[in-house]
Amino acid sequence: MIESWRWYGAFDKISLPEIAQTGASGIVTALHEIPYGEIWSRQAIAAHNSAIHTAGFTWNVVESLPIHEDIKRGSGNLATLFANYRQSMANLAAEGVHTICYNFMPLLDWTRTDLQSPVKGGGTCLRFSAPRMAAFELFMLGREAAEADYPAEVRQAAAIWFQQSSEADRDGLLTSIMAGLPGAYARYTVEGLKTALAGYEGLGRSDLRASYRQFLQEVVPAAEDLNIRLCVHPDDPPRDILGLPRIVSDADDIGWILDAVDSPANGLTLCSGSLGANPANDVAAIARRFADRIHFAHLRNVAKDADGSFEEAAHLDGDTDMVDLVAALLDEEARRRAEGRADHAIPFRPDHGHELLSDATRDTHPGYPLIGRLRGLAELRGVIRALSRPVAAQ
Repeated sequence: MIESWRWYGAFDKISLPEIAQTGASGIVTALHEIPYGEIWSRQAIAAHNSAIHTAGFTWNVVESLPIHEDIKRGSGNLATLFANYRQSMANLAAEGVHTICYNFMPLLDWTRTDLQSPVKGGGTCLRFSAPRMAAFELFMLGREAAEADYPAEVRQAAAIWFQQSSEADRDGLLTSIMAGLPGAYARYTVEGLKTALAGYEGLGRSDLRASYRQFLQEVVPAAEDLNIRLCVHPDDPPRDILGLPRIVSDADDIGWILDAVDSPANGLTLCSGSLGANPANDVAAIARRFADRIHFAHLRNVAKDADGSFEEAAHLDGDTDMVDLVAALLDEEARRRAEGRADHAIPFRPDHGHELLSDATRDTHPGYPLIGRLRGLAELRGVIRALSRPVAAQ
Protein backbone atom coordinates (compact mmCIF):
# COMPACT_ATOMS: atom_id res chain seq x y z
CA MET A 1 0.00 0.00 0.00
CA ILE A 2 1.24 3.49 -0.87
CA GLU A 3 1.35 5.90 2.07
CA SER A 4 -0.13 9.21 0.96
CA TRP A 5 -1.07 12.56 2.48
CA ARG A 6 -3.71 15.09 1.49
CA TRP A 7 -2.28 18.53 0.74
CA TYR A 8 -4.35 21.61 -0.06
CA GLY A 9 -1.57 23.43 -1.89
CA ALA A 10 -1.51 27.19 -1.36
CA PHE A 11 -4.50 26.88 1.01
CA ASP A 12 -2.68 24.46 3.35
CA LYS A 13 -1.02 25.52 6.62
CA ILE A 14 1.09 22.33 6.49
CA SER A 15 4.09 22.53 4.18
CA LEU A 16 5.51 19.84 1.92
CA PRO A 17 8.77 19.72 3.95
CA GLU A 18 6.68 19.01 7.05
CA ILE A 19 4.76 16.30 5.22
CA ALA A 20 8.08 14.73 4.23
CA GLN A 21 8.75 14.08 7.91
CA THR A 22 5.63 11.89 8.14
CA GLY A 23 7.23 9.28 5.89
CA ALA A 24 4.46 9.45 3.28
CA SER A 25 5.61 9.18 -0.32
CA GLY A 26 2.47 10.20 -2.21
CA ILE A 27 0.52 13.44 -2.31
CA VAL A 28 -3.23 13.61 -2.74
CA THR A 29 -4.22 17.08 -3.91
CA ALA A 30 -6.20 19.20 -6.35
CA LEU A 31 -6.26 22.61 -8.00
CA HIS A 32 -8.72 24.02 -5.51
CA GLU A 33 -8.44 27.54 -6.88
CA ILE A 34 -10.07 26.61 -10.21
CA PRO A 35 -13.88 27.06 -10.23
CA TYR A 36 -16.03 24.00 -10.75
CA GLY A 37 -16.63 23.18 -14.40
CA GLU A 38 -13.59 24.99 -15.79
CA ILE A 39 -10.69 23.23 -17.49
CA TRP A 40 -7.59 22.42 -15.49
CA SER A 41 -4.91 23.62 -17.87
CA ARG A 42 -1.86 21.50 -18.47
CA GLN A 43 0.31 24.44 -17.39
CA ALA A 44 -1.43 24.73 -14.00
CA ILE A 45 -1.23 20.98 -13.47
CA ALA A 46 2.45 20.94 -14.41
CA ALA A 47 3.29 23.78 -12.00
CA HIS A 48 1.52 22.02 -9.12
CA ASN A 49 3.15 18.72 -10.03
CA SER A 50 6.60 20.33 -10.19
CA ALA A 51 6.30 21.63 -6.63
CA ILE A 52 5.31 18.15 -5.47
CA HIS A 53 8.15 16.41 -7.30
CA THR A 54 10.70 19.00 -6.14
CA ALA A 55 9.74 18.21 -2.55
CA GLY A 56 10.41 14.50 -3.20
CA PHE A 57 6.84 13.24 -3.61
CA THR A 58 4.65 11.75 -6.31
CA TRP A 59 1.25 13.24 -7.04
CA ASN A 60 -0.52 9.90 -7.02
CA VAL A 61 -4.20 10.86 -6.61
CA VAL A 62 -6.30 13.88 -7.57
CA GLU A 63 -8.81 14.73 -4.86
CA SER A 64 -10.99 15.99 -6.28
CA LEU A 65 -11.67 16.87 -9.89
CA PRO A 66 -15.05 18.30 -8.90
CA ILE A 67 -18.29 17.80 -10.79
CA HIS A 68 -20.27 20.94 -11.55
CA GLU A 69 -23.66 21.13 -9.85
CA ASP A 70 -25.42 21.46 -13.22
CA ILE A 71 -24.26 17.93 -14.06
CA LYS A 72 -25.86 16.65 -10.86
CA ARG A 73 -29.07 18.53 -11.61
CA GLY A 74 -29.01 17.47 -15.26
CA SER A 75 -29.43 21.07 -16.42
CA GLY A 76 -27.48 23.83 -18.15
CA ASN A 77 -24.77 23.54 -20.79
CA LEU A 78 -23.90 19.92 -20.13
CA ALA A 79 -22.03 19.38 -23.40
CA THR A 80 -19.47 22.02 -22.45
CA LEU A 81 -19.17 20.75 -18.88
CA PHE A 82 -18.57 17.16 -20.01
CA ALA A 83 -16.04 18.33 -22.62
CA ASN A 84 -14.21 20.39 -19.99
CA TYR A 85 -14.09 17.42 -17.62
CA ARG A 86 -12.66 15.19 -20.34
CA GLN A 87 -10.07 17.83 -21.25
CA SER A 88 -9.01 18.18 -17.61
CA MET A 89 -8.58 14.39 -17.44
CA ALA A 90 -6.48 14.48 -20.61
CA ASN A 91 -4.28 17.25 -19.19
CA LEU A 92 -3.79 15.32 -15.94
CA ALA A 93 -2.86 12.16 -17.83
CA ALA A 94 -0.39 14.12 -19.96
CA GLU A 95 1.35 15.17 -16.73
CA GLY A 96 1.43 11.59 -15.39
CA VAL A 97 -1.49 11.75 -12.95
CA HIS A 98 -3.86 8.83 -13.53
CA THR A 99 -6.08 8.37 -10.45
CA ILE A 100 -8.98 10.76 -9.88
CA CYS A 101 -11.16 10.73 -6.78
CA TYR A 102 -14.46 12.63 -6.98
CA ASN A 103 -17.84 12.67 -5.28
CA PHE A 104 -21.45 13.02 -6.43
CA MET A 105 -22.93 14.67 -3.35
CA PRO A 106 -25.29 17.49 -4.34
CA LEU A 107 -24.44 20.98 -3.07
CA LEU A 108 -22.51 20.07 0.10
CA ASP A 109 -19.42 17.91 0.59
CA TRP A 110 -18.79 16.20 3.93
CA THR A 111 -21.01 17.55 6.71
CA ARG A 112 -20.32 17.93 10.44
CA THR A 113 -21.99 19.91 13.21
CA ASP A 114 -18.97 20.20 15.52
CA LEU A 115 -15.39 20.82 14.43
CA GLN A 116 -13.77 20.59 17.85
CA SER A 117 -15.64 18.07 19.96
CA PRO A 118 -13.54 17.01 22.99
CA VAL A 119 -12.15 13.48 23.07
CA LYS A 120 -11.03 11.37 25.99
CA GLY A 121 -7.45 12.09 27.01
CA GLY A 122 -7.38 15.51 25.40
CA GLY A 123 -7.65 16.83 21.89
CA THR A 124 -10.69 17.33 19.73
CA CYS A 125 -12.44 15.64 16.81
CA LEU A 126 -15.07 16.21 14.16
CA ARG A 127 -18.59 15.22 15.17
CA PHE A 128 -21.98 14.90 13.48
CA SER A 129 -24.76 15.46 16.00
CA ALA A 130 -28.16 14.36 14.71
CA PRO A 131 -29.99 16.70 17.15
CA ARG A 132 -27.90 19.71 16.10
CA MET A 133 -28.36 18.92 12.42
CA ALA A 134 -32.08 18.63 13.04
CA ALA A 135 -32.04 21.96 14.91
CA PHE A 136 -30.34 23.57 11.92
CA GLU A 137 -32.81 22.15 9.42
CA LEU A 138 -35.97 22.70 11.47
CA PHE A 139 -35.36 25.96 13.29
CA MET A 140 -32.62 27.82 11.41
CA LEU A 141 -33.29 26.77 7.83
CA GLY A 142 -37.02 26.29 8.42
CA ARG A 143 -37.24 23.20 6.24
CA GLU A 144 -40.63 21.79 7.23
CA ALA A 145 -40.11 18.49 5.41
CA ALA A 146 -37.22 17.77 7.78
CA GLU A 147 -39.81 16.70 10.37
CA ALA A 148 -40.04 13.37 8.54
CA ASP A 149 -36.25 12.91 8.42
CA TYR A 150 -35.67 12.69 12.18
CA PRO A 151 -37.30 10.52 14.88
CA ALA A 152 -39.29 12.21 17.63
CA GLU A 153 -36.54 11.94 20.25
CA VAL A 154 -34.05 13.67 17.95
CA ARG A 155 -36.52 16.44 17.14
CA GLN A 156 -37.14 16.93 20.86
CA ALA A 157 -33.42 17.14 21.60
CA ALA A 158 -33.08 19.56 18.68
CA ALA A 159 -35.75 21.84 20.10
CA ILE A 160 -34.05 21.87 23.51
CA TRP A 161 -30.66 22.71 21.98
CA PHE A 162 -32.13 25.50 19.88
CA GLN A 163 -34.01 27.04 22.80
CA GLN A 164 -30.86 27.06 24.91
CA SER A 165 -28.46 28.16 22.14
CA SER A 166 -27.05 31.63 21.74
CA GLU A 167 -26.58 33.49 18.48
CA ALA A 168 -22.90 32.55 18.66
CA ASP A 169 -23.84 28.87 19.05
CA ARG A 170 -26.01 29.06 15.94
CA ASP A 171 -23.34 30.88 13.97
CA GLY A 172 -20.86 28.20 15.02
CA LEU A 173 -23.22 25.47 13.85
CA LEU A 174 -23.56 27.09 10.41
CA THR A 175 -19.78 27.48 10.18
CA SER A 176 -19.29 23.81 11.01
CA ILE A 177 -21.82 22.65 8.43
CA MET A 178 -20.19 24.82 5.76
CA ALA A 179 -16.66 23.64 6.62
CA GLY A 180 -16.84 20.58 4.37
CA LEU A 181 -16.84 22.69 1.24
CA PRO A 182 -13.31 22.38 -0.19
CA GLY A 183 -10.66 24.94 -1.04
CA ALA A 184 -11.82 28.48 -1.68
CA TYR A 185 -15.42 27.46 -2.38
CA ALA A 186 -17.86 30.14 -1.21
CA ARG A 187 -19.64 29.39 2.07
CA TYR A 188 -23.36 30.03 2.43
CA THR A 189 -25.35 32.12 4.87
CA VAL A 190 -28.66 30.61 5.96
CA GLU A 191 -30.50 32.71 3.37
CA GLY A 192 -27.91 31.88 0.74
CA LEU A 193 -28.30 28.18 1.48
CA LYS A 194 -32.09 28.47 1.13
CA THR A 195 -31.58 30.03 -2.29
CA ALA A 196 -29.10 27.35 -3.32
CA LEU A 197 -31.43 24.57 -2.17
CA ALA A 198 -34.24 26.01 -4.27
CA GLY A 199 -32.24 25.06 -7.34
CA TYR A 200 -32.63 21.39 -6.37
CA GLU A 201 -36.37 21.48 -5.68
CA GLY A 202 -37.98 18.29 -6.94
CA LEU A 203 -34.66 16.47 -7.40
CA GLY A 204 -35.20 12.87 -6.32
CA ARG A 205 -33.04 9.80 -6.03
CA SER A 206 -33.94 8.52 -9.49
CA ASP A 207 -33.19 11.94 -11.02
CA LEU A 208 -29.76 12.07 -9.40
CA ARG A 209 -29.04 8.51 -10.52
CA ALA A 210 -30.00 9.42 -14.09
CA SER A 211 -27.61 12.37 -14.00
CA TYR A 212 -24.88 10.21 -12.54
CA ARG A 213 -25.32 7.54 -15.23
CA GLN A 214 -25.06 10.23 -17.90
CA PHE A 215 -21.86 11.56 -16.33
CA LEU A 216 -20.31 8.10 -16.31
CA GLN A 217 -21.34 7.45 -19.91
CA GLU A 218 -19.75 10.74 -20.95
CA VAL A 219 -16.41 10.43 -19.14
CA VAL A 220 -15.56 6.76 -18.52
CA PRO A 221 -14.75 5.96 -22.19
CA ALA A 222 -12.30 8.88 -22.22
CA ALA A 223 -10.82 7.66 -18.93
CA GLU A 224 -10.28 4.23 -20.52
CA ASP A 225 -8.44 5.80 -23.46
CA LEU A 226 -6.27 7.86 -21.09
CA ASN A 227 -5.54 4.98 -18.69
CA ILE A 228 -7.21 6.98 -15.93
CA ARG A 229 -8.88 5.37 -12.94
CA LEU A 230 -11.92 7.28 -11.68
CA CYS A 231 -12.95 6.41 -8.13
CA VAL A 232 -16.09 7.77 -6.51
CA HIS A 233 -16.00 8.78 -2.85
CA PRO A 234 -18.96 7.63 -0.72
CA ASP A 235 -21.41 10.11 0.77
CA ASP A 236 -20.39 11.67 4.08
CA PRO A 237 -22.53 11.16 6.05
CA PRO A 238 -24.19 8.29 4.18
CA ARG A 239 -27.72 9.68 4.48
CA ASP A 240 -29.86 12.35 2.82
CA ILE A 241 -28.90 15.86 3.93
CA LEU A 242 -31.06 19.01 3.72
CA GLY A 243 -33.64 17.06 1.75
CA LEU A 244 -31.09 16.26 -0.95
CA PRO A 245 -30.70 12.62 -1.97
CA ARG A 246 -27.44 10.78 -1.40
CA ILE A 247 -26.83 7.87 -3.77
CA VAL A 248 -23.36 6.58 -2.78
CA SER A 249 -24.12 5.39 0.73
CA ASP A 250 -24.07 1.58 0.86
CA ALA A 251 -23.15 -1.60 -0.99
CA ASP A 252 -26.28 -1.50 -3.16
CA ASP A 253 -25.47 2.04 -4.29
CA ILE A 254 -21.88 1.10 -5.07
CA GLY A 255 -23.00 -1.95 -7.01
CA TRP A 256 -25.38 0.19 -9.09
CA ILE A 257 -22.61 2.71 -9.87
CA LEU A 258 -20.04 0.13 -10.92
CA ASP A 259 -22.62 -1.68 -13.06
CA ALA A 260 -23.90 1.55 -14.66
CA VAL A 261 -20.75 1.62 -16.80
CA ASP A 262 -18.96 -1.66 -16.20
CA SER A 263 -15.32 -0.73 -16.67
CA PRO A 264 -12.13 -0.89 -14.58
CA ALA A 265 -11.92 2.87 -15.15
CA ASN A 266 -15.14 3.29 -13.14
CA GLY A 267 -14.01 2.53 -9.62
CA LEU A 268 -14.35 3.24 -5.91
CA THR A 269 -12.57 5.26 -3.27
CA LEU A 270 -12.97 3.00 -0.24
CA CYS A 271 -13.63 5.47 2.60
CA SER A 272 -13.97 3.54 5.83
CA GLY A 273 -15.21 6.55 7.76
CA SER A 274 -17.97 7.57 5.38
CA LEU A 275 -19.26 4.04 4.89
CA GLY A 276 -18.69 3.26 8.57
CA ALA A 277 -21.13 5.95 9.66
CA ASN A 278 -24.00 3.84 8.30
CA PRO A 279 -24.86 1.15 10.90
CA ALA A 280 -25.95 -1.21 8.14
CA ASN A 281 -22.56 -1.16 6.40
CA ASP A 282 -19.93 -3.84 7.00
CA VAL A 283 -16.96 -1.91 5.63
CA ALA A 284 -14.57 -4.85 5.35
CA ALA A 285 -17.25 -6.88 3.55
CA ILE A 286 -17.82 -4.00 1.14
CA ALA A 287 -14.06 -3.83 0.52
CA ARG A 288 -13.93 -7.54 -0.28
CA ARG A 289 -17.01 -7.42 -2.52
CA PHE A 290 -15.69 -4.55 -4.66
CA ALA A 291 -11.97 -5.15 -4.16
CA ASP A 292 -11.05 -5.26 -7.85
CA ARG A 293 -12.53 -1.78 -8.38
CA ILE A 294 -10.89 -0.06 -5.39
CA HIS A 295 -8.35 2.44 -6.73
CA PHE A 296 -7.81 4.51 -3.58
CA ALA A 297 -8.56 4.23 0.14
CA HIS A 298 -9.34 6.68 2.92
CA LEU A 299 -8.67 4.97 6.23
CA ARG A 300 -10.31 6.41 9.33
CA ASN A 301 -12.76 5.29 11.97
CA VAL A 302 -15.99 6.53 13.53
CA ALA A 303 -17.90 5.78 16.71
CA LYS A 304 -21.67 5.83 16.23
CA ASP A 305 -24.51 6.68 18.62
CA ALA A 306 -27.98 5.16 18.56
CA ASP A 307 -29.64 8.44 17.49
CA GLY A 308 -27.66 8.69 14.24
CA SER A 309 -24.86 10.84 15.62
CA PHE A 310 -21.22 9.85 15.16
CA GLU A 311 -17.75 11.22 15.73
CA GLU A 312 -14.27 10.60 14.40
CA ALA A 313 -12.55 7.95 16.50
CA ALA A 314 -8.85 7.17 16.62
CA HIS A 315 -7.86 5.19 13.53
CA LEU A 316 -7.65 1.85 15.33
CA ASP A 317 -10.64 2.48 17.58
CA GLY A 318 -14.25 3.06 16.60
CA ASP A 319 -16.75 0.68 15.09
CA THR A 320 -14.82 -0.58 12.06
CA ASP A 321 -12.32 -3.39 12.51
CA MET A 322 -9.41 -1.59 10.85
CA VAL A 323 -7.15 -4.63 10.98
CA ASP A 324 -9.71 -6.71 9.08
CA LEU A 325 -10.22 -3.91 6.55
CA VAL A 326 -6.49 -3.49 5.91
CA ALA A 327 -6.20 -7.26 5.53
CA ALA A 328 -8.89 -7.13 2.82
CA LEU A 329 -6.94 -4.46 0.93
CA LEU A 330 -3.67 -6.37 1.26
CA ASP A 331 -5.39 -9.51 -0.04
CA GLU A 332 -6.48 -7.56 -3.11
CA GLU A 333 -2.97 -6.28 -3.65
CA ALA A 334 -1.67 -9.85 -3.49
CA ARG A 335 -4.25 -10.90 -6.10
CA ARG A 336 -3.15 -8.08 -8.40
CA ARG A 337 0.52 -9.00 -7.97
CA ALA A 338 -0.29 -12.59 -8.87
CA GLU A 339 -1.83 -11.29 -12.10
CA GLY A 340 1.43 -9.54 -12.86
CA ARG A 341 -0.03 -6.04 -12.56
CA ALA A 342 2.55 -3.28 -12.18
CA ASP A 343 -0.12 -1.09 -10.54
CA HIS A 344 -0.99 -3.57 -7.81
CA ALA A 345 -0.35 -1.18 -4.89
CA ILE A 346 -3.36 0.73 -3.53
CA PRO A 347 -2.67 4.33 -2.47
CA PHE A 348 -4.22 5.24 0.87
CA ARG A 349 -4.16 8.18 3.20
CA PRO A 350 -4.91 8.56 6.89
CA ASP A 351 -8.20 10.40 6.63
CA HIS A 352 -9.15 13.06 9.14
CA GLY A 353 -7.60 12.92 12.58
CA HIS A 354 -7.92 14.29 16.08
CA GLU A 355 -6.43 17.68 16.82
CA LEU A 356 -3.66 16.84 19.28
CA LEU A 357 -1.04 18.90 21.10
CA SER A 358 0.10 21.84 18.94
CA ASP A 359 -2.49 21.06 16.25
CA ALA A 360 -4.83 23.39 18.10
CA THR A 361 -2.61 26.37 17.19
CA ARG A 362 -2.15 25.58 13.48
CA ASP A 363 -5.59 26.55 12.10
CA THR A 364 -5.47 23.78 9.52
CA HIS A 365 -8.40 22.57 7.44
CA PRO A 366 -10.96 20.96 9.77
CA GLY A 367 -10.20 17.27 10.11
CA TYR A 368 -6.72 17.64 8.59
CA PRO A 369 -4.30 18.38 11.44
CA LEU A 370 -0.63 17.44 11.28
CA ILE A 371 -0.08 15.50 14.52
CA GLY A 372 -3.45 13.76 14.56
CA ARG A 373 -3.01 12.41 11.03
CA LEU A 374 0.62 11.53 11.74
CA ARG A 375 -0.59 9.41 14.64
CA GLY A 376 -3.12 7.74 12.35
CA LEU A 377 -0.52 7.09 9.65
CA ALA A 378 1.88 5.57 12.19
CA GLU A 379 -0.84 3.27 13.54
CA LEU A 380 -1.89 2.17 10.06
CA ARG A 381 1.73 1.66 9.06
CA GLY A 382 2.14 -0.70 12.00
CA VAL A 383 -0.96 -2.69 11.04
CA ILE A 384 0.21 -2.99 7.42
CA ARG A 385 3.71 -4.04 8.46
CA ALA A 386 2.40 -6.66 10.87
CA LEU A 387 -0.05 -8.12 8.36
CA SER A 388 2.58 -8.12 5.62
CA ARG A 389 5.16 -10.01 7.68
CA PRO A 390 5.76 -13.54 6.35
CA VAL A 391 4.44 -16.26 8.65
CA ALA A 392 7.33 -18.20 10.14
CA ALA A 393 7.54 -21.85 9.13
CA GLN A 394 6.06 -24.12 11.75
